[in-house]
Amino acid sequence: MKSIKPQPGRETASNNRKPLKVRNITGKPDNIVRKENRIFLKCREIEAELPRFLNVYFYYLKGNVLPLSRLAYLRDLRFFCRYLVEQTDLTSARTIDQLTVADFAGLKGRDINMFIEYCRCYEVETANGLTVYTNDNRSLARKRSALSVLFKFLYREEMVPRNITDLFDPIRVPKPGEREIKALQDDEVMKMLDAVATGEHLTSQEKTFWKKTRYRDRAILLFFLTYGLRLSELQQLNLSSINFGRGEFLIFRKRGKESTMPLNRTIEKALNDYIELERPAEDRIREEDRDALFLSLQGRRITERQIRELVKKYSSIALATSRRSGYSPHKLRATAATSLIGRGNSIYDVQALLDHENVTTTQLYAAHKLNVKRDLIKRFEWDEDLDEKTAKTSTQED
Repeated sequence: MKSIKPQPGRETASNNRKPLKVRNITGKPDNIVRKENRIFLKCREIEAELPRFLNVYFYYLKGNVLPLSRLAYLRDLRFFCRYLVEQTDLTSARTIDQLTVADFAGLKGRDINMFIEYCRCYEVETANGLTVYTNDNRSLARKRSALSVLFKFLYREEMVPRNITDLFDPIRVPKPGEREIKALQDDEVMKMLDAVATGEHLTSQEKTFWKKTRYRDRAILLFFLTYGLRLSELQQLNLSSINFGRGEFLIFRKRGKESTMPLNRTIEKALNDYIELERPAEDRIREEDRDALFLSLQGRRITERQIRELVKKYSSIALATSRRSGYSPHKLRATAATSLIGRGNSIYDVQALLDHENVTTTQLYAAHKLNVKRDLIKRFEWDEDLDEKTAKTSTQED
């Protein structure tokens, strides 16, 4: 099997860009605008590597899909183009920008199926050696979907003679109802919150950081558990988003939606503790991050990766497992959903809180029988049966 070699990127305007200044008249916070701009620049850099005849497709993506979906589609397309150039004889192009519309017009359904099969397990050559990458069916389905969108567009624009997407092999992925929902149970939530409050079960190195971030970490966990926020929604929260006088805060959802959420006493206390006892003074924070609600130890807006790591750390304590096996922030979103529904709240109210487009998504959590398996097995203890039999036998012998 050949390996995909990293292709040197072209020079782009972002290589030597000047500091970004924001002139914002959208009503969105500056940090949201900056984040959208970073995604836009990443998309533009990938587009600069790809064939020029695809420019019309790039405009289509920009106007019809969410920014992160657009970025994912472009990454998958770039990977596919590299595959065509480096792994097949389907083109005479030596670099991906040399691919032509005729190269794409000559592709057949089986060529796409071969690509998907290749993606199951492939090698990437780096300066340190070879790295093997694998993809599960869900990842393969996303790549297939990205190519389906591309070829349907090319056919609609009469750039290729036929729509080959009907010949793509289906990829079996579990339906939403077939997946077991992973969420913390109430006793595990309490263990997690106890760990962040006391530092118990942390390593000595972890405790060093815990002493400086415990109020921040507790507030972050409570935001996830109370509101079921998405990772990006929490990471982009600002101080100016919080209105203590009105007891509410503002978040920006997917698709540019704004949503006002109420504060409860637990969240208010957690926020006040963090802001008053732990958050750095304003003069120690760089200007760009002064409005960020949650900060790193370096005084910068906390990153999504840092949030993932702290959630995995504390959830692993609750689950009594390794740090690597701890839960992701999305599973805390599931925890919020199952806990709210388990307490008798309306599915439609929970749908609104979690910003689900379709109530069927919320119903998955309602169908999740939180303690059925646990209770069933607890009533079926072999040791207890054996103990009873042993006790009866001993009594009879006596």
